[in-house]
Amino acid sequence: MAPWGPDREECEGLLQQWQEEGLSQVLSTVSEDPLADKALSQSSLAFLMDNPGEQDAASEDKWTSRELSELRSAETLHEPFPQVLGEALVSEVEAPLWAAVRVQTGSQYADCAVLPVGALATEQWEEDPAVVAWSIAPEPVPQQETCIWPFEGLGQLQPPLMEIPYHEILWREWEDFSTQPGAQGLEAGDGPQFQFTLMSYNILAQDLMQQSSELYLHCHPDILSWNYRFANLMQEFQHWDPDILCLQEVQEDHYWEQLEPALRLMGFTCFYKRRTGYKMDGCAVCYKPTRFRLLCASPVEYFRPGLDLLNRDNVGLVLLLQPLVPEGLGQVSVAPLCVANTHVLYNPRRGDVKLAQMAILLAEVDKVARLSDGSHCPIILCGDLNSTPNSPLYNFIRDGELHYDGMPAWKVSGQEDFSHQLYQRKLQAPLWPSSLGINDCCQYVTSCHPERSERRKYSRDFLLRFRFCSIACHQPVGLVLMEGVTDTKPERPAGWCESVLEEDTSEPEPVFPRTIGTIQHCLHLTSVYTHFLPQHGCPEVTTMPLGLGMTVDYIFFSAESCENGNRTDDRLVREGTLKLLGRLSLLSEEILWAANGLPNPFCSSDHLCLLASFSMEVTAP
Repeated sequence: MAPWGPDREECEGLLQQWQEEGLSQVLSTVSEDPLADKALSQSSLAFLMDNPGEQDAASEDKWTSRELSELRSAETLHEPFPQVLGEALVSEVEAPLWAAVRVQTGSQYADCAVLPVGALATEQWEEDPAVVAWSIAPEPVPQQETCIWPFEGLGQLQPPLMEIPYHEILWREWEDFSTQPGAQGLEAGDGPQFQFTLMSYNILAQDLMQQSSELYLHCHPDILSWNYRFANLMQEFQHWDPDILCLQEVQEDHYWEQLEPALRLMGFTCFYKRRTGYKMDGCAVCYKPTRFRLLCASPVEYFRPGLDLLNRDNVGLVLLLQPLVPEGLGQVSVAPLCVANTHVLYNPRRGDVKLAQMAILLAEVDKVARLSDGSHCPIILCGDLNSTPNSPLYNFIRDGELHYDGMPAWKVSGQEDFSHQLYQRKLQAPLWPSSLGINDCCQYVTSCHPERSERRKYSRDFLLRFRFCSIACHQPVGLVLMEGVTDTKPERPAGWCESVLEEDTSEPEPVFPRTIGTIQHCLHLTSVYTHFLPQHGCPEVTTMPLGLGMTVDYIFFSAESCENGNRTDDRLVREGTLKLLGRLSLLSEEILWAANGLPNPFCSSDHLCLLASFSMEVTAP
């Protein structure tokens, strides 16, 4: 730069020489507006005039010896330079603001104080703090309020501001198994199939969220409002369009005022069971009457007065649905479908309560799904079980057996590790009293009794024994005397016993011995999800309490387990039962961190929805 001092006339002469030689083409690339060009010219002049003379004579010589030779060859110029001298000050011109930016320091722009913006927009430049030029300042972008991420050591990325559907932001993909030969280990059948989809979703009750507001400090208050969340939830329902919808944490007033009417308009028939006590949320099961016909609905309450083991207000809901096949298939039939939905106790320390609640639900499913031949119709059990994969409770549902005697109660669900605590509640056999009416096979005791006739049959000889018994020979008090009828006392024949020993015609009560520390069930259930993402090498996540991802939501379906070497985790679907056709993929903890956890602007619950597609055999009668 030319220093400030006695050579001011030289600087002005240099600018005049630029004008005469037509170097204004460099400036014309910035803006075609004359006012903008005028402001740029005056800004360049002000930039030259306002720098104090701190450089030595060598710098001045360098400027005066190179500016003409190198600037003449910079570009081929065509338009004349606009008049700039003598005009108004820059501050008086209504033109875009100008700001200093770093410029390219290649030989083409060496020692040049003016930057062609076209080159700046298309090329990268080296960051040289000593080289500065002037360019149009970008419009000020209002900064979005940054959400505080309260979990130390965890990163955070703000979601984009574009209006993109939530499923595109969170990268959830549909995993289709129907196109795979021998999916789930079976060959596809030749007969027609009844296909349907089922969604399980903990939608986060608004009052529970407000009671635990410290869990949602990372969320902007606007996305936590019920009106915002309700719109997002309905968008999810409409997008995935399941045939059966199982919901947990459904607030009662929201259900009757908004959810049920909206779902009814979408073609659903809904059943709702509120939690007992003073709790204001519950479970709902909704189905499309165009696909299913209701056979029975059984609400399940886990609360039992007088039992400390079952003093919680959790509930479940069991429906028996009859699939409706199209009329064009003729005289065909499909087995009924039993759908169970529940929300098990959260408390990580009370695994004994969780097991007892699950035993009640399994007993109800066993009763509803039992067919006349003693087998079970296809079963789907889903919900928020507040237990992690491969925990004792999870293994009990999947494997049908659990040895619990002496097990620490916190270990049942696998949610937290309390092994460091001195006192630990341990499970003891029997887990629940016999008065509950459920045996260790998770079946109602009354349903296991053989049917008995309420009317007893007695022989004539047996009834004649009571003719002269002591009671029959005694005149009742207040008996009206009638001559020849009630005024005579029967005479007992000689050798007739006064007392008659009644025959024991009662059937013995069946005895169900309680197993020592073991509970079982015979429903043959397996999980839709594998709980691991092989492409990411990390576990699946359905919720993120306190910023830590875990799986607590499940969809189990009835399938016969099959031995495969030393592995028993592969499930084969029996003929006439359910076959898994596809599922909506879950996400990793890392991806949910990138979306600011749960809830976020795209997913309005602290849980992810689970979605699966099934098929059932259509058989001839």
